[in-house]
Formats: sequence, structure tokens, C-alpha cells
Amino acid sequence: MENHKVVVVPCSGIGKSLGTVGRVATYKVIERMKPKETRTVCLALLTMGDADALKLVRENPCIAVDGCPAQCSKKNIEASMGKLAHIIIVTDVLRKNRSLKPEGVIELNDQGDKLAEIIAKELSKKADEILHKET
Repeated sequence: MENHKVVVVPCSGIGKSLGTVGRVATYKVIERMKPKETRTVCLALLTMGDADALKLVRENPCIAVDGCPAQCSKKNIEASMGKLAHIIIVTDVLRKNRSLKPEGVIELNDQGDKLAEIIAKELSKKADEILHKET
């Protein structure tokens, strides 16, 4: 399955700092840490049933990155018959890093960026594990 990539699907979380943390973490992974092994898809396209988005999540292992326990990304991957391989919930990671107080929606504060970096490292590691299992 050498052509397969891990698809990281962050929640929309519009107007919420934890949604922004998840999106920033996703872009750190797909643009900087694992650009050849990962990609992302817009959750709204997936929700609307966009053919390309559906194909992507159905043919590749996916990691949901949800800002809160509502798990919108996870639920939409499952509803789309996607290959959910893992889920990261930002609030769970925040509980383990209580000293960080993420703020900001358009731009995260330093603490939010630190939390995004922690999540990005976890995403990167999990992507490696998933791809290793696929081969």
C-alpha cells in the first residue's frame, strides 16, 4: 500500500480555540513533519458527501483530530464509511498538560501553539505506526 497516506481530519471547531489547536497541529504534520506520508481533507466537504473527500477517507487510513468530546470528525469519518485508524481529542491532551492555556481562534497564543506541537508529535508518531502496519 505504498501509495496510501494517512488522512488527518481535524474538526471545524469554528470560533473555538481547541478546534484551532487541532487544525494547527494537523497543518504542522502535513506541511512540515510528514508531508509525504499524510494529507488532510476539509470536514465540511466530507459532511456534504463530496466525491473526492469520500474517496480519500475510504481508501486511506484516517486519524480524527477532535477539539472536544462531541467527536465530529470521528463521527463524520465513520458516517462516510472511512477507515478510522485513530482519534485524538484535544481536550484529553489538554488534561495531561494543564499548565497550558490555549487562547485565540485566528491565531493561537504561545501556549496554544505548544499544545498544537504536542499533538502534532503524537499525530506524526501515530501516522508512522499506521503506515508501518499497512506495509
